[in-house]
Amino acid sequence: METMKLQKRASVSAMLDPKIVVPAIRASVTKLDPRLMIKNPVMFVVEIVAALTTVIFLRDLVTGGANLGFTFQIILWLWFTVLFANFAEAVAEGRGKAQADSLRKTRTESQAKLLTGTGRDFKLVPGTSLKVGDIVLVEAGDTIPSDGEVIEGVASVNEAAITGESAPVIRESGGDRSAVTGGTQVLSDWIRVRITAAQGSTFIDRMIRLVEGAERAKTPNEIALNILLAGLTIIFVFATVTIPSYAAYAGGSISVIVLVALFVTLIPTTIGALLSAIGIAGMDRLVRFNVLAMSGRAVEAAGDVDTLLLDKTGTITLGNRQATAFRPVRGVTEQELADAAQLASLADETPEGRSIVVLAKEKYGIRGRDMGELGATFVPFTAQTRMSGVDAGGSSVRKGAVDAILNYIGGGAAQAVATGNAVRAIQPSPNSDMAREIQAISDEIAKAGGTPLAVAKDGRLLGVIQLKDIVKGGIRERFAELRRMGIRTVMITGDNPMTAAAIAAEAGVDDFLAQATPEDKLKLIRDEQAKGKLVAMCGDGTNDAPALAQADVGVAMNTGTQAAREAGNMVDLDSNPTKLIEVVEIGKQLLMTRGALTTFSIANDVAKYFAIIPAMFLAFYPQLNVLNVMNLSSPQSAILSAIIFNALIIVGLIPLALKGVAYRAVGAGALLRRNLLIYGLGGIVIPFIGIKAIDLVVVALHLA
Repeated sequence: METMKLQKRASVSAMLDPKIVVPAIRASVTKLDPRLMIKNPVMFVVEIVAALTTVIFLRDLVTGGANLGFTFQIILWLWFTVLFANFAEAVAEGRGKAQADSLRKTRTESQAKLLTGTGRDFKLVPGTSLKVGDIVLVEAGDTIPSDGEVIEGVASVNEAAITGESAPVIRESGGDRSAVTGGTQVLSDWIRVRITAAQGSTFIDRMIRLVEGAERAKTPNEIALNILLAGLTIIFVFATVTIPSYAAYAGGSISVIVLVALFVTLIPTTIGALLSAIGIAGMDRLVRFNVLAMSGRAVEAAGDVDTLLLDKTGTITLGNRQATAFRPVRGVTEQELADAAQLASLADETPEGRSIVVLAKEKYGIRGRDMGELGATFVPFTAQTRMSGVDAGGSSVRKGAVDAILNYIGGGAAQAVATGNAVRAIQPSPNSDMAREIQAISDEIAKAGGTPLAVAKDGRLLGVIQLKDIVKGGIRERFAELRRMGIRTVMITGDNPMTAAAIAAEAGVDDFLAQATPEDKLKLIRDEQAKGKLVAMCGDGTNDAPALAQADVGVAMNTGTQAAREAGNMVDLDSNPTKLIEVVEIGKQLLMTRGALTTFSIANDVAKYFAIIPAMFLAFYPQLNVLNVMNLSSPQSAILSAIIFNALIIVGLIPLALKGVAYRAVGAGALLRRNLLIYGLGGIVIPFIGIKAIDLVVVALHLA
């Protein structure tokens, strides 16, 4: 929330920045091109009306028509209305263009070391000549020439140009940290990179196009609102056309200029002028939060999310589970269990694996061993097997989820069938004493909120490693906020159901999915969507890609694989899974802002009725003077004041459109009542005050 407040202050100060304002003023004129204006039906109609009345004024100027001064002022403010609408959009776009300019500076022309064989022989070629599939060598001090996948090596990479974060990150082959971005710099070591993006289609190129708004298509909600506004405009066209007949019936006439003034003040010009700026500003707020939205549709969907899927590790918990104890079964010593657990973890570079090695050394004096000297082969963890380990000297050691280890060893604890590299359980046996003992230890650990990892050596169960994770501070309150907003939270974890239940209760989530596989995530998303709900999730691995693509809001981590980044419709440049909650808040703020300003725009028509209707018909129907509750000085000053207010209110609301309305974590009903009170009632009261104040100025300056 504090970050969002800082963003709002930055939005207002950015609007006053001459580097943004001056180009925006110029752009507001160039945007008068009808080919651009037609994208905004309401303001396009205002431009047509302004152009027609300008022609009428020039005709009257030549022929000596009456009230030329009054006519000129009305026309002037009609054009200002259009220009102010263009200015609002240009300011919103200007902030994105400023960001795009800074991104362009990162695209330095560099030479790439294109590998010519299987060794490290290379030839220097321009980075722009690289094709998808080319393999390049990038060494310390080199700039990565294009987006790619690390296929060999490990290096420290400075990604400040993309993320703004000065701390370097590790990029290595295999796993979920293999994707690299063109324009970033290798600080140490070397990597081989397979190019995955053609020039002009790199991540930075996409960022530039998106923040500039070149690819910003109207969202479904914007299209629906534009249809509503166009419908209201058509209704007011017919209403305005019928008014001269009422005047003729009373034996009088109403000038075209007055009819135009009535029409423009009645149609919803305020929201029509600000609608595009609101959408652009919503995407801009995400960019300032270091989240890149691939479309405005994704931002809107975030605001309508019903179900939030959150990975436990790193999102709900601190993500650095540590080994705290070795719990052997009967007949096995702690020393024996610790030795096997450390051996299984020697090549495990995860925080859990490192902590097991450290605990075995600190508690039992077991020193690390060299995998090469042992002739050992590391068996990596996979989502299917849910275990890892080492094969060395004819001996096999495995550690992993309790049920996975039971299935793996068989021997009465389970019957299993090998399927490729995975093991598929047929039917665990409930009658094994060893299985029951392991399960009892695991249940005890799980009920305390820990994670049990079973250890087996050569088909023999040795015991359980106890891991403990810590729930992030304040996360329970965040979930309570989401609940008040009507959003259901689901924790996704690979832990067993007991551990998952304990952590879910501590964190305050609504539900959890334990022992989740990528297929389980995808099924859960589809089940929720089948109920008519919108789902948001985040992920970073290739195995997350199907679920990211299926989710209505899929936030991919920038540190994740290329497949994950392409599958999601948002990319978090900071790779912080917790930010998914802020993404939802920004989406809701966008919808709240649009709804609030639409309410204000329609409500402020009421005051304009009381200004213009009596002024138009006073000469024919003196009884209508009772509606002149603002006591406006004259019919001309009333009409001029209304048209001036109609233009100035657009400028006055630009800061609100850019920074968004104040965010509140409340339900839809409470939010509707609040907006009706503030923006509905405010939309009625403010025009009464504003039009009266302008009327006093108009009279004082003898403008009418």
